[in-house]
Amino acid sequence: MRLTTKGRYAVTAMLDLAINSTEKPTSLADISGRQGISLSYLEQLFTRLRRNELVKSTRGPGGGYRLNLAASDISVLVILDAIDEKVDATRCGSEGGCMDGDDCLTHVLWCDLSKRIREFLSGISLGDLVENNQVQETAKRLDGQLRDSVVTQLKQVI
Repeated sequence: MRLTTKGRYAVTAMLDLAINSTEKPTSLADISGRQGISLSYLEQLFTRLRRNELVKSTRGPGGGYRLNLAASDISVLVILDAIDEKVDATRCGSEGGCMDGDDCLTHVLWCDLSKRIREFLSGISLGDLVENNQVQETAKRLDGQLRDSVVTQLKQVI
């Protein structure tokens, strides 16, 4: 199983949203600046996340996104499923017939691994990650870097 950039970015963006949730919505531009993810890529991801009711959007000035559920109710697996990220270690999509119509010798092994990965990811919520000390320290560092970058840009304009 290989987690693609799409999956990594979706989980990262949702975690950023969970960490930076306030009274006002968080803009994708802010997430993009903190996480170094292309704004257009985030727009594509958040279209899927909104369609799957994991986030809600607010339009207009001061608009952006908020989690539609409590962070503790959104598992990493739910995020990956919402963006159609495959969490499967088999070559056959766990359906069998991977070797000329028959199961390959290691089919049971890879199916079991896929099941355990799904169970692991379903047991980790955004809330769990938000409470993690290392995640909190990283979030503070990234937020500080974004502020420093904005200040530098403003100084160049002035």
